[in-house]
Amino acid sequence: MAKGKVEFAAEYCKGCSLCVDACPKKILRLSDRVNAKGYHVTECFNPDECIGCAFCATMCPDCVISVFKE
Repeated sequence: MAKGKVEFAAEYCKGCSLCVDACPKKILRLSDRVNAKGYHVTECFNPDECIGCAFCATMCPDCVISVFKE
């Protein structure tokens, strides 16, 4: 299976959780960490399970997610 890596530009995340809902592996969640604008940012809590599908990045309205295939 393909291995992926997801990165978030946390300073621009609005915590809408559209990416969380879109992830087929259910490895994303809103974290306890808050960015400078006061939003809980998304995090990948199980990066080894990422398949690099980029559904999360496609759903993000603010383009804060980058997905890479390894």
